Amino acid sequence: MSKANELIGTALEALTREDEAAFDSAAAFLADRDDADHALVEAVTRAISGLWRDGWQPADVVRIAARRLTDWHGRAAADLIAWELRAYAPATVDDRWRDQLAGLEAAVWWKGGYLAARQERDGAGRLVTVSGALELLGLLTGLPRLESLSPRPGAARPAVRARPHAVSEKTFTRVRALLAKAESTPYEAEAETFTSAAQSLMAKYSIDAAMLAERPGGAEVPAGIRVGIDAPYEQPKAVLLNLIAEANRCRVIWSKELGFATVLGFWADLSWVEVLFTSLLVQAQTALVNSGTKKHGAGRSRNKAFRQSFLSAFASRIGERLAEATADAVAQESAGRGTDLVPVLAAREQEVEQAVERMFPNLVSHSVRTSWDREGWAAGRTAADEASLGARDR
Repeated sequence: MSKANELIGTALEALTREDEAAFDSAAAFLADRDDADHALVEAVTRAISGLWRDGWQPADVVRIAARRLTDWHGRAAADLIAWELRAYAPATVDDRWRDQLAGLEAAVWWKGGYLAARQERDGAGRLVTVSGALELLGLLTGLPRLESLSPRPGAARPAVRARPHAVSEKTFTRVRALLAKAESTPYEAEAETFTSAAQSLMAKYSIDAAMLAERPGGAEVPAGIRVGIDAPYEQPKAVLLNLIAEANRCRVIWSKELGFATVLGFWADLSWVEVLFTSLLVQAQTALVNSGTKKHGAGRSRNKAFRQSFLSAFASRIGERLAEATADAVAQESAGRGTDLVPVLAAREQEVEQAVERMFPNLVSHSVRTSWDREGWAAGRTAADEASLGARDR
């Protein structure tokens, strides 16, 4: 073992023991070595490769690095993920991974040694950069195994890379544009028009996909995505995601400690759940900011209880509206097509339930408790009534 690798091991042991003095000493000695950059990048790259085998995806790794450490660690993780993925033939990397890399803006932007380039870009000292890389490595080597949602790099095959019945880019571009207008307009009637148009597109696409899957050779199996649930107020946000998913025949498994939820369903519905969740969070946040600050009679702030109740009520009312809109949309589509869609859609829901049981055999449900503020609850219900729906709302 080289001296640099020995110092890396010493630093990781110190992190495990939470021995700051020992960690700082090992990091300082490592920073003085010329081979530190190569050894550290190689160690982080190996850790990233191991995470792919354990079910992690690029967005998951960057999210957990920023969540448990800092935004700097998230950026460094994105950089080194881009570096690690260069080792695979493009045809053997799943399209979903490419989408995530693009969303993360992950790229190999440096020439020569990474840590030296990172240090120069940040304007930081060498010890700070080396210590940050060691902290990232310590985190990555201690992460748990996740459920596999897609082929890992090097294992994807061109024949199975395409997502069956996934929303076309043209359709999704139109939907995103409509929801962006709904989020930005101050006029409720305009917002409703935009999101109703978006919903009409997605409702038709989802049902078309279900009918296509019924044809010979059109079989599709449930898939999964992970959606970040960020602080603050993670619990009502997770509830909102769950209610959106239920209305779209998907299931949510929330991994609170890891900062994400796994959503299982069929591709047309998964795509819609994610984009609708993002849009409704924006609308809820806008309404929450407009509600101002809240205080008790004695002058003490009650913002936390108000906002928690606001978001919980918002999620609850959105769930009611989505359930009603879904039932109406299915009834209208059934009448228009001259066929009962309920059995077809119920069968797809059952397939999703079976996928949940296979992937999460030890799943445990817990009741949800939240703070209570009467004004916050009422305001959240009102905001939900005024929100533009992107799911099955006609």
